[in-house]
Amino acid sequence: MKHHTTLASLTALSAVLCIAAALGLITPWLTFVFKPLTTLLVIAHAWPRGADTPKQRRLILIGLVLSLAGDVFLLWPNEGFLPGLVSFLLAHLAYIAAFCVPLRLAAKPLAFAVYAVVAALILSQLWSGVPAGLRAPVIAYVVCLATMAAQAAAWWLKHPAEPTARWAAIGGVLFMASDSLLASNKFAAPLPLSPLWVLATYWLAQWCIASSLKLKA
Repeated sequence: MKHHTTLASLTALSAVLCIAAALGLITPWLTFVFKPLTTLLVIAHAWPRGADTPKQRRLILIGLVLSLAGDVFLLWPNEGFLPGLVSFLLAHLAYIAAFCVPLRLAAKPLAFAVYAVVAALILSQLWSGVPAGLRAPVIAYVVCLATMAAQAAAWWLKHPAEPTARWAAIGGVLFMASDSLLASNKFAAPLPLSPLWVLATYWLAQWCIASSLKLKA
């Protein structure tokens, strides 16, 4: 428990320093240190978990490593946007596969219907601001993101008493929120203090997804 608390505190501190650097409150280049470091700490949180579900553990770790790659690409917001998008798309595919371990895909159609509506609303708000060359990748990404969140919600709806399923569902909601804020800031209207809202929800989402792996007592 002490190790878990220390790791959570270090992750929170690293995230705060990254956000402060992104906002220009401290030296901006420190984002190049603390952004990947924070995700590495989330990976460290996931690492000892999931011994009873090795396939799910492997897939979530793959998703986190792909997310780390996406974080690095997005340190260069323009040149790195497309490779970052692809990295996170692949991460979501890994998370979808992980959340299909306890439950077949789309076993709870209601969750998918709700997230389909949310995805359609997000795309409708962004569409006019998305460059033509990015529209296909953006659609693919939003579909993967919504599918991941819906499958996580379906797992929780099927097993509401399982804390791991609840963490997955919360992670899906937070990831949708984070990426919606990021996309709105990039393609629609500038969001005041965007690094605060985008990065805080992003790392909370990843921490929750990592927590969907059971920690052996």
